[in-house]
Amino acid sequence: MSVAQTLDSSPAGAAAQPELSRIVWASVFGTIIEWYDFLIYGTAAALVFNKLFFPTLDPLAGTLAAFATYAVGFGARPLGGIIFGHYGDKIGRKAMLMMTLTIMGVGTFLIGCLPTYAQIGIWAPILLVVLRLLQGIGVGGEWSGAVLMVIEHAPADKRGLYGSLVQIGFPAGIAASTGTFLLLAMLPEADFLSWGWRLPFLFSAVLIAVGIFIRLRLAETPVFQKLQEEEQVARMPLMTLIKENPKELLISIGLKVSEVAWVYMMTVFTIVYATTKLGLPKILILNAILAAALLEFITMPLFGWMSDKVGRRNMFIAGCIISAICAFAVFPLMDTKNPTIIIVSIAVIVSLTHAMMFGPEAAYLPELFGTKTRYTGSSIGCQVAAAISGGLIPVIATGLLAWTGGTLAISWYLVLLAAISLISALASVETKTLDLSRA
Repeated sequence: MSVAQTLDSSPAGAAAQPELSRIVWASVFGTIIEWYDFLIYGTAAALVFNKLFFPTLDPLAGTLAAFATYAVGFGARPLGGIIFGHYGDKIGRKAMLMMTLTIMGVGTFLIGCLPTYAQIGIWAPILLVVLRLLQGIGVGGEWSGAVLMVIEHAPADKRGLYGSLVQIGFPAGIAASTGTFLLLAMLPEADFLSWGWRLPFLFSAVLIAVGIFIRLRLAETPVFQKLQEEEQVARMPLMTLIKENPKELLISIGLKVSEVAWVYMMTVFTIVYATTKLGLPKILILNAILAAALLEFITMPLFGWMSDKVGRRNMFIAGCIISAICAFAVFPLMDTKNPTIIIVSIAVIVSLTHAMMFGPEAAYLPELFGTKTRYTGSSIGCQVAAAISGGLIPVIATGLLAWTGGTLAISWYLVLLAAISLISALASVETKTLDLSRA
């Protein structure tokens, strides 16, 4: 990208405010549903899947197996990014959003219907993996479509803020999934393991129906319509991306690996660490995660707004440095076993290591690419990083804990990921002034 591609920040082509507000909240609601569907699996993997789908293994091995099926969904996310990125760059953003929401909903609902290992034996974990793959493909194409619908309609000088509003769907999904399991934790253990854990998955069907109805009213983005009118739509977006933007693709992957590892470590691995290593009640750690999600409702748009002022690149540089520091603070704070310290520290650390980068990321990653490869580039960049970093962190952290008996190795692993994201930010250009209408 050259300096010639940077234009003024005028909102030319941006949607009128009432239309933009409708687009934003439709996108937010859809992403809340998608993330709720995807995230309830992680909570269930930490709490029940080892017992119901891998009962023949010892507790630690069962947990690792459950987290492995959890990681499978992340492995499928790049495939979803490639598929939906291709068609999102060829036929439009709106159609892909309808498809991703439907695929995710079907996969989630069917998980709630699955027989357990006690009922059908080895077929239970096999079917669990298949449905997790379906979830991963769906969410792999969702994120880029949702943020593009918003930032390609938004005024150029407010893309960071409006994009970060879509990102609120993630903590909202965490809050909804965690809150649901908090309520179910009040059930007797036998009832929870028998039928209670299924309810969050089955409830997804209602949410999906509402989400589809809302998204049917969305209009295609003006920059993609302009690309179609000028007949500049890429015939093979992935090939065009690899040929024209290989550096930007690698940067987009590197930018995300730190924050995505942090959020899944804090919302998934900490459940296992707190309940097994520290012997703390699961309600305490679920409350801490819920508090973190609620705080991000404030900090995520704040950091998105700040990125419009000081730049996306600067926000990421600061986030990486803070993440490296937090890597050595999070476990000692949890080891105090003090409920107040645990809840406050987890809530604050999630905002500093995740929201600070995830908020501006909705604008940062798509801005790296031109319109004809923007869906594909931002989607693949995001989902590859999620697969290699977010999906594996519960497995890696659990393995390092079992291998070393402590958390220092986990902290150094988080520092390594922060260093990768920092190098990527330093190698990137500032994107907040780039013109999104460029082909």
